Amino acid sequence: MVARTLTALCFLLLFMLPGPLHAQECRPRSFGSDSVVCVCDAHHCDLPGRLTLPDSGHFTIVTSSRDGLRFSTETRKLDHNPAEGRVKVVVETGTPRQAMLGFGAAFTDAATINVAALTPPAQDLLLRSYFAPEGVEYDLCRVPIAGTDFSVRPYSYNDVENDVLLEHFTLAQEDKLYKVPQILRAQQLAQRPLRLFASPWAPPAWMKTNGKLNGNGELLPEMRQPWSNYLVKFVKEYEAAGVTLWGLTTQNHPADTAVNNWNCCFWSSEDMRDWIKDSLGPTLKAAGLSELKIMVGDEVRIQLPEISKTILTDPEAAQYVDGLAVHWYSDNNCSPDLLDQIQQLYPDKFILYTESCIVPGMKLWNDPGLEAVVLGSWSRADSYATSIIESVNHHSTGWIDWNLALDMNGGPNWAGNQVDSPIIVNAEEDEFYKQPMFYVMGHFSKFVAPGSRLVPSWVVEPYSHNIHTAAFIHPEGPTVVVLLNRGEEAREVSVEVGYGRYTNVHLPAKAIQTLVIAGEDQSAKSHAKTKYTPEGQHQHD
Repeated sequence: MVARTLTALCFLLLFMLPGPLHAQECRPRSFGSDSVVCVCDAHHCDLPGRLTLPDSGHFTIVTSSRDGLRFSTETRKLDHNPAEGRVKVVVETGTPRQAMLGFGAAFTDAATINVAALTPPAQDLLLRSYFAPEGVEYDLCRVPIAGTDFSVRPYSYNDVENDVLLEHFTLAQEDKLYKVPQILRAQQLAQRPLRLFASPWAPPAWMKTNGKLNGNGELLPEMRQPWSNYLVKFVKEYEAAGVTLWGLTTQNHPADTAVNNWNCCFWSSEDMRDWIKDSLGPTLKAAGLSELKIMVGDEVRIQLPEISKTILTDPEAAQYVDGLAVHWYSDNNCSPDLLDQIQQLYPDKFILYTESCIVPGMKLWNDPGLEAVVLGSWSRADSYATSIIESVNHHSTGWIDWNLALDMNGGPNWAGNQVDSPIIVNAEEDEFYKQPMFYVMGHFSKFVAPGSRLVPSWVVEPYSHNIHTAAFIHPEGPTVVVLLNRGEEAREVSVEVGYGRYTNVHLPAKAIQTLVIAGEDQSAKSHAKTKYTPEGQHQHD
């Protein structure tokens, strides 16, 4: 324990070395795609700046676009009338829906290895970009339990055959050297509380029917209790290292019956139900971990009706379950109305998108890319924005990206399953590239704070299928409206927020825009707050 703590502290000290204190503008670079990346290194990195509320009667406009705008910001006065000839968007602020839990990504082995491959000042700027108040302020992140395909090797925390007492259980070097130190640094940087949930990919091979970490094996029935104990040990080990978990999903992709090349474990919904009520739930309770938010599913949404019906209609199992976890990969195979139906059936359970990424050749959202990494792709950023807007409008409480950072090939990945990421690390040049996807994530994560309530919003006239919108009431009062233009033409848009209050804005082609609109009684609050400045400095009235 002492050795592990000292190792973590040593790496934490590396992250705390002095670096640049002032944000700078995006340094664009084209790699031949439809847009650009912003280049960061040990000495230079663009940061959005700190955000607080505009004065009463005003609103702030933040825009990113295919043409190269990145968090371009201005503040204006509200109008009393809509401008003529504009696309009109209505926001119904009086009917709040679900409270948002947050936005973020996963601290995978691959992501944290890539961050550690940079020099300490560049590492710190990357983590600051994601977690600091001058960054995009991720506040809900995922942590894999042991190895995944995004590891450099297949492993579990106990590879000693038949050690049912888990006497040889130990965190891996990947946790001690990379994941834990970087999570601790992220927690230190974050102004909002950083909440973390963990997900298992596979039990130790000796607990599975096929004797492998990968492949289509199931948990052996006699291993249900040792597996529950294993998960408790993981949570306790992370707590001892200074990382307290907020939640736990019961299994990554439990319904995937394909013979996967990477860590996996198949569960029927009936077996999952029985394990939760007979073993996992009581074991967590006995260990003093009843506060953990337990999510079932962690699966594509077309699988959710069967999973939820089997588990959540059983009161003994349902008492331990807080929410349903969703992956976006097959969203084009079923209507998002399915999420509404599930929410109506189980209104006391939240829905959360827990994994999303661009997979080469994926048909979702019409992405044409066949390469794992496409540097500067606005098309892929547009896919993210479309999915987030759709999912939150159908009761999702947040949206979690996959890897925080990957290398130039979309890895490392021991199973050859490379994908894209909002940040790509070029370790040879000590650089990292902020993809358009990074900024799209920030248009939600920075402005839609935890506890924000989704409110209905829609395009009324003239209707345009290229304009998408989601709206929220921030906990401190303002209305936050996200507008997405998927079309090739710029549009003039008039957003009505409450009777006689309008924001008339220019929405560029292929662009995303976040409007932060002061509440009618906002003036007293806003004068005591810091203004949002692109250079990331504090300015007080």
